[in-house]
Amino acid sequence: MTPLRVLVVAGDPSGDLAAAELIAALRRASGPVPPRFFGAGGPAMAAAGVPLRHELTGRSVIGLEILRQVRWFCRVFDDLRQVAREQVPDVVLGVDYAGFNLRLASALRRMADQGSGPFANWRPRIIQYISPQVWASRPGRALRLERTHDRLLAILPFEVAWYAQRAPGLPVTFVGHPIVDRHALAPPPLEVEPPQEGPPVVALLPGSRPGELRRHLPVMLPAAQRVFQATGARLRLVLARESLRTVAAPLLTAHPEVAVQVGNLDAVLRTATAALASTGTVTLECAWYGVPTVALYRTSRLTFEIGRRIVTVPSLAMPNLLAGEAVLPEFVQHFATPQALSEALLRFLRDPDLRQTIRTRLRAVARSLGTPGTADRAAAAILECVASPPRDRSRAGKPPR
Repeated sequence: MTPLRVLVVAGDPSGDLAAAELIAALRRASGPVPPRFFGAGGPAMAAAGVPLRHELTGRSVIGLEILRQVRWFCRVFDDLRQVAREQVPDVVLGVDYAGFNLRLASALRRMADQGSGPFANWRPRIIQYISPQVWASRPGRALRLERTHDRLLAILPFEVAWYAQRAPGLPVTFVGHPIVDRHALAPPPLEVEPPQEGPPVVALLPGSRPGELRRHLPVMLPAAQRVFQATGARLRLVLARESLRTVAAPLLTAHPEVAVQVGNLDAVLRTATAALASTGTVTLECAWYGVPTVALYRTSRLTFEIGRRIVTVPSLAMPNLLAGEAVLPEFVQHFATPQALSEALLRFLRDPDLRQTIRTRLRAVARSLGTPGTADRAAAAILECVASPPRDRSRAGKPPR
């Protein structure tokens, strides 16, 4: 029996981890003949035994930052197309990293549709795990997914209905959110705040990309210092990986009150009274542990000006979107000042009733993320897609009349 050939591409640190978890689940689900994986990603995929053509997570960027590295990304793109020509994968699996993966999917779909010679019978299943946030901006990209993809594996509960309305020909499966399995030993937040001895603990979570640290720490650290001076709070800065220490170090020299650690986020969130966090997946992890969180996001002025014209959702913090209300205060761009952030944190620290209200709302958000087994459900959906006949895409991607 020939092993399944799977081209995997993940470019963000969180996507790299999700890809590694899914790779392990696919091996478990495939029986005695495990798939053969290859592609591009980061250290988690490499640790999972995937030969990497390119290490992408070290160059993870957002928005217009990509322009500084566009030539490098073009070379990677062209090389992965060549890898697909040589290896002719049965499955092309994009994990998050939408800006790159959707373009690669389009190129490989054209290659397959126009194939000749060894490509004459190439019918790869093109699958995206973790939906691009097309529901937040440029919703027309849903039709592009409908044209190019055979399956979308969604991790947010509202995405199935959203795509059913806008791209009804695209099969979408809600598999649950990966953080449920990562924190499975910790149940969703308790209704009652656990007792705590000593000063409050404030988690500082600036993001997982170097650019996010450079933009967020200059406002996060002065805000945290104000909170420390007012309450004596224990400040815990959590970095996603060791390489970020060199980015953070120059900014920390004036802040000896801040303790720094790499990884072990769950240990901090179990004891945190409140958090100051970049918008994104980490706010869902704060929600899982019931930590009242002040969310912030800063980017370049040009990226912000473009973003505010195309983003259609009322919030960037995912717990707020899932709750349908502003559960967590959030401060974007010039509103994210040390004074505004520290005042919001101090409201949490000084008002246990407010913290209790937030915990109750976050519990509902955590429960909406699904049950343990996300990667296993995603693996089962991929194998079912491979076993099924190719879907008819003749009418896919066409706007409704």
